[in-house]
Amino acid sequence: MNDLLLITPTQALAVVLGTVGMYVAMVLLVKLMGQRMLATMSSYDLAAVVAFGAVIGRASLGEFPRLAAGIVALATLIVLQAVAGLVRTHRIGRQAIAVPPVLLMAGATVLEENMRRCHVVDAELASRLRQAGVRHRNEVAAVIFEPSGAISVLRRGDGIEPELLDGVRGAEEIPPELLR
Repeated sequence: MNDLLLITPTQALAVVLGTVGMYVAMVLLVKLMGQRMLATMSSYDLAAVVAFGAVIGRASLGEFPRLAAGIVALATLIVLQAVAGLVRTHRIGRQAIAVPPVLLMAGATVLEENMRRCHVVDAELASRLRQAGVRHRNEVAAVIFEPSGAISVLRRGDGIEPELLDGVRGAEEIPPELLR
């Protein structure tokens, strides 16, 4: 019975190393592929996430899928998430891990290069504008691709507080008359 539940210290170390390796690989892939991977998911995206989880789980647990190995892998993932959270609180860590928000529209002007960089197509942008109740592009003050992969639409009105644009790549493209 113990063979089904317990693992040796060497096996526990292998689980920790496998889990750390897969976690780092996934973080690097998300960083390279862009936060678009993390945006609202279609059924295909959900299937991919389930597959990622299966691959990470199998690689983390290796040849001995035991209860103790699963607990060690889960604890390792939780610790890695906590460490990543702590690293993001420091400026250098935030720059290394976090992806900055990117300006997609400055007023009515679509910033094509930023759209390509973020893997956002015109149809997605139009859909998000419609969801925000925009009827004409000249109603837009700014559209921002957020680190989460979501797209935020800021409408014209009283003006945008510059503090809301801190860290937004391309914010200097917003016409001054749209700022407060």
